[in-house]
Amino acid sequence: MMAASSVSSLFLPSPPPPPPPGLDGGKTSCTSCQSNAGRRLGGPFVRCSGAVPEVSNVVKHGGHLTSVKRRDAIGLLCGLSSFFINSFDVNGAGLPPEEKPKLCDSTCEKELENVPMVTTESGLQYKDIKVGDGPSPPIGFQVAANYVAMVPSGQIFDSSLEKGQLYIFRVGSGQVIKGLDEGLLSMKVGGKRRLYIPGSLAFPKGLTSAPGRPRVAPNSPVIFDVSLEYIPGLDVDEE
Repeated sequence: MMAASSVSSLFLPSPPPPPPPGLDGGKTSCTSCQSNAGRRLGGPFVRCSGAVPEVSNVVKHGGHLTSVKRRDAIGLLCGLSSFFINSFDVNGAGLPPEEKPKLCDSTCEKELENVPMVTTESGLQYKDIKVGDGPSPPIGFQVAANYVAMVPSGQIFDSSLEKGQLYIFRVGSGQVIKGLDEGLLSMKVGGKRRLYIPGSLAFPKGLTSAPGRPRVAPNSPVIFDVSLEYIPGLDVDEE
């Protein structure tokens, strides 16, 4: 809106120069304003002031004098300003929404509908998007994973994909929320899983909102899509 305001101000007449002798012998003073607005209307307009407020302004165009009412000129200027302001609003509103990277695309979402839900004793639920063929991480080992964290509506509030780097932490040691710890411990390297984490295993204090990020209420359920990429400690041992 700031850009639109600055553009619309260009169409307002600039302050007039000192008035020359009036066209009616001095009874009514008139000044010709060569402003940006006048040029865009096809010629200069004359701003007149006198004892009679209803007197029409006088415009000299092509050697002829033409009568133009002041309120008509102001109305036309306001219409032009409104047009340019609306043009800027439309262009801004027409920008496509930013597409955020995901671990599960639209095809994956459809396939996930037919995947059976697994529920653990703690209340954690999950669906395997892809079962890995590598080892499962022992408690206390470092793991390298990607994740996309969402509220139940599907809005993303955190993502390693957006940050462009794997998230490395010690699994089962309380460095992450309980639901993520439990869900990763039973995964295998190369696997992808959707975790439906109940509030009791999520964020006890919640998370504040940020621009483009929804708020997570304390002890509210969240959803994590996770992929277990590798286990650094096991790779070293195997070598």
